[in-house]
Amino acid sequence: MKFFLLLLAAGFCRAQYSPHTVSGRTSIVHLFEWRWVDIALECERYLAPKGFGGVQVSPPNENAIINSPYRPWWERYQPVSYKLCTRSGSEDEFRDMVTRCNNVGVRIYVDAVINHMSGSGVSAGKSSTCGSYFNPGNRDFPAVPYSGWDFNDGKCQTGSGEIENYQDANQVRDCRLVGLVDLALGKDYVRSKVIDMGTEPIKGSEYFGNGRVTEFKYGAKLGTVLRKWNGEKLRYLVNWGEGWGFMPSDRALVFVDNHDNQRGHGAGGASILTFWDSRLYKMGVGLMLAHPYGFTRVMSSYRWDRNFQNGKDVNDWIGPPNDGGVIKRVTINPDTTCGNGWVCEHRWRQIRNMVAFRNVVDGKAFTNWWDNGSNQVAFGRGNKGFIVFNNDDWSLSVTLQTGLPAGTYCDVISGDKIDGNCTGIKIYVSSDGKANFSISNSAEDPFIAIHAESKL
Repeated sequence: MKFFLLLLAAGFCRAQYSPHTVSGRTSIVHLFEWRWVDIALECERYLAPKGFGGVQVSPPNENAIINSPYRPWWERYQPVSYKLCTRSGSEDEFRDMVTRCNNVGVRIYVDAVINHMSGSGVSAGKSSTCGSYFNPGNRDFPAVPYSGWDFNDGKCQTGSGEIENYQDANQVRDCRLVGLVDLALGKDYVRSKVIDMGTEPIKGSEYFGNGRVTEFKYGAKLGTVLRKWNGEKLRYLVNWGEGWGFMPSDRALVFVDNHDNQRGHGAGGASILTFWDSRLYKMGVGLMLAHPYGFTRVMSSYRWDRNFQNGKDVNDWIGPPNDGGVIKRVTINPDTTCGNGWVCEHRWRQIRNMVAFRNVVDGKAFTNWWDNGSNQVAFGRGNKGFIVFNNDDWSLSVTLQTGLPAGTYCDVISGDKIDGNCTGIKIYVSSDGKANFSISNSAEDPFIAIHAESKL
């Protein structure tokens, strides 16, 4: 049970809680396992024009090369040194990506692996992405340099040296997680993944001093609600956020899924929504981006050949699309989606338009809540935006107070506003702010969103 902090900035006056995005940009995207050259291009050609504030990149530091299984995604979490060379690219390519993305107002956020090194069972040698020598069995990482003095072996009190009881805070802090040799984080020059599901011995709140903390309960609970498990209903989201026991909004980084739990790892279990559940997933991401709680991160994935045996995907280790271990470039199809095995959820119309929705309504209050007592809900963001969901097994047809000025609006879920015209559903708001909404329960995307900038 390790902790992942979004270390955005350090400083006074709560600066560590600000994501430091360009003004008016309110979400970031995790371009999981992308090459640095492709990220630089994506910043310039898509992310900046569409209003994304930043990119979370995969760990940029040197890692052990794992060949059994062949080049899994998790080899990126087997550090050997802090040299900037991985299968995503070289240090020069990383520097170029950071410069080019920042030049167009897209910030780079690093998934920094700083609480452990590679697994103790990895063979000694130079089989690493920069060619540095390492010997995890002897706790020898001369390219840092780290030696046996820098690890927690002497502090861990379990017989195996592994975490054996996740309810024991000392074990969680001082022992190895799945064989990864644990750094002594108490040392000044060695410093920390918060997976706090509410029952953990170490709480996310313990790390608020460092910056925003990942709120893993968010995606797990939202998935349960949208799947309608355990009697959950959308109407219960009227107090979504702190009212559900989540950390304070200004301390939280929120997401529907991440690279770990979309594979059944980490936290959240089977309730987690992913691109494999595209209909519910788009609803979940849409709701996250419309709601004011937390700072939002969108996931961008790649496909892999799943193989479920006894309820478990035995292929959950598979790394990014590659040719002989070399990551494939992200190709762009004529319809702006991605090819070469890349999913690119951030390019789905429904998701990228909700990123824009969040930018438009930023700072506006949560208003005009409506529900039918079940799984049809709606809410507004002041006089800037309004969204309606139908997750029931019957159609929705209702007139609602939107809080928006009178006019004709383009639904940004079913279409786009292009040159003053709408390619999707048009919504007519009357002089009293009310509008009629009709959503079939069999619609491909059973939700509608309008905002000030989608007015025709």
